[in-house]
Amino acid sequence: MPSPRACEMSGYTVSRQGDFASASVAQRIADCAECGGTGLLRGTVSGNGRSYDVVQPCPRSQMVARARAFDEAHLPAVHANAGFDTYRPSNAEQARAHQVARDFALRFPQVRGFIVSGPVGTGKTHLLCASLKHLALEVGARVAYVEISLLYAQIRRGFQDGRSGGEIIQPLSQVDVLAIDELGKGRGSAFELDTLDELIARRYNSGRLTLFATNYSLKSPEDRAQRGYLSTETLVDATRESKLLCDRVGDRIYSRLCEMCEFVELPANTADQRRTRGLAERPPSGPSRR
Repeated sequence: MPSPRACEMSGYTVSRQGDFASASVAQRIADCAECGGTGLLRGTVSGNGRSYDVVQPCPRSQMVARARAFDEAHLPAVHANAGFDTYRPSNAEQARAHQVARDFALRFPQVRGFIVSGPVGTGKTHLLCASLKHLALEVGARVAYVEISLLYAQIRRGFQDGRSGGEIIQPLSQVDVLAIDELGKGRGSAFELDTLDELIARRYNSGRLTLFATNYSLKSPEDRAQRGYLSTETLVDATRESKLLCDRVGDRIYSRLCEMCEFVELPANTADQRRTRGLAERPPSGPSRR
């Protein structure tokens, strides 16, 4: 049974189903008055002085197909209700992030991707999911969501089953829009950086649109100059602990991000909305009993 917490969206119901968000269409194809339950509409087109009979999916059938594709995108269940109308910015940069994400969804595909950086709990994943939801259900684009550390874990498990990393990455490289969450997270191992580089390179080379969210600063590599001299060993350690995304992913990937995405960085003091909600919903403590 779908979770009682569901959002209605232009004929779709999006709810939590296990770990992921799931979409359903209220009316069954069997009850569709337009196609009589066949899922197909017959019509006629003219060209070169002749008429041709054509068959195409009915609108209800298209909605069912889009809902199925939405399920395959694997948006996290906790963001089943994410939408542009449910995002509540608390500062100017959050408002800009909301506008950038909304413009991306409404202007697709004549736009480039975006990357949102900021502290935890500031709505970055919300905006990724709102964008993918609109594109999947309202536009019919093929989309996918992945949290980068979970992708690394999936590939490692795949090795045990005899699968290569390329096999797992390939579907993600082919969707119209991919959202990569938690960019920069991980140990910075050669395996992780090679995996990320391959995925981004495939999408970059094919001109496919990609969205990102990260907890690391988007400042340019030139900010490294403020460190002064560092030995090689110290530099490696500093890179692992760095708060700059360019250090976490390397210059090659960062350079491609500059071309692929519009950058939006939220202020460091942006409130953690999850903590704020948690405190607001916490019942007041009563008098202590001895």
